[in-house]
Amino acid sequence: MATRTTRATPPARATPATRSPGPRGGSSALPPVRFRDLAGAEWIKIRSLRSTAWALGLVVLFVLGASAVAALADYRGFPEMDPRQQAEHVFSLHDAFPPEGYLVLMLAAGTLGAISIVGEYGSGLIRTTTAAVPARGSVILAKAAVLTLLWGAVGTGVATGSFLISQGILDGRNAAIGLTGPGAPGALAASALLGPVCALVGLGLGTLIRHAATSVLAGFLVLLILPMLLLPADNRSTAGLNHTLVLSAWQRLTRTWGSPSAVDHYASYAGSWAVYALWPLVAVALALMVVRRRDV
Repeated sequence: MATRTTRATPPARATPATRSPGPRGGSSALPPVRFRDLAGAEWIKIRSLRSTAWALGLVVLFVLGASAVAALADYRGFPEMDPRQQAEHVFSLHDAFPPEGYLVLMLAAGTLGAISIVGEYGSGLIRTTTAAVPARGSVILAKAAVLTLLWGAVGTGVATGSFLISQGILDGRNAAIGLTGPGAPGALAASALLGPVCALVGLGLGTLIRHAATSVLAGFLVLLILPMLLLPADNRSTAGLNHTLVLSAWQRLTRTWGSPSAVDHYASYAGSWAVYALWPLVAVALALMVVRRRDV
């Protein structure tokens, strides 16, 4: 009986995976992520948080309210004020940019800056983000850009509003100064930029620490508590350290009265602007270095 033989079929040769053809027959590849798309995604993340709108609204109301209260206090106490202070209007900028209001702004900006990155680590969203965008540095730069624009807009609106409200009240005593008055442009710019500076410092601390409560506490200590512990007094070395901090730089840039002395050890205006520039630059640079070397 004849037997039927079959030829063994050789195993198929493994072929490398090919990309699916594109609409025109070519291979389809994911396009590179554009920076503006990253910035748009970061804006959606920040805008979608209810806490962001509430925090910004409360900061605006508190700063404007603090400015109005300070101006009303000087308005009522004007008749009993030192005649030299009345003539020089040394209180006008202080009322426009009261420390009580801007300390709250600093804390809020630093906190939201830290949460913008810490929240992603806590929820695990950072893994999805880095999988979609392997260039982690671009993600940090996008966050920094959005925070700068957001707090720049808030800071400009708050600084302008607090200035106009305070000067409108003081105008009843002929003690108001204009936007181009002595020291006003520099103080207005410093107050408008205070929010972005603190937000970027918070972003850097959040990237380094990666824990919400600890990052917020670190921002509180660096931005608010440390300057108070290093008050200049009559100690030159302590004054030098104090002048390197953001709060002290802002206070110097918004103060137009007084003169440098051996007791106060005033910081220079140029040095204070340098502090404004260096803190956010160093914070973002450290964040870029850390995010590229650590696992998510």
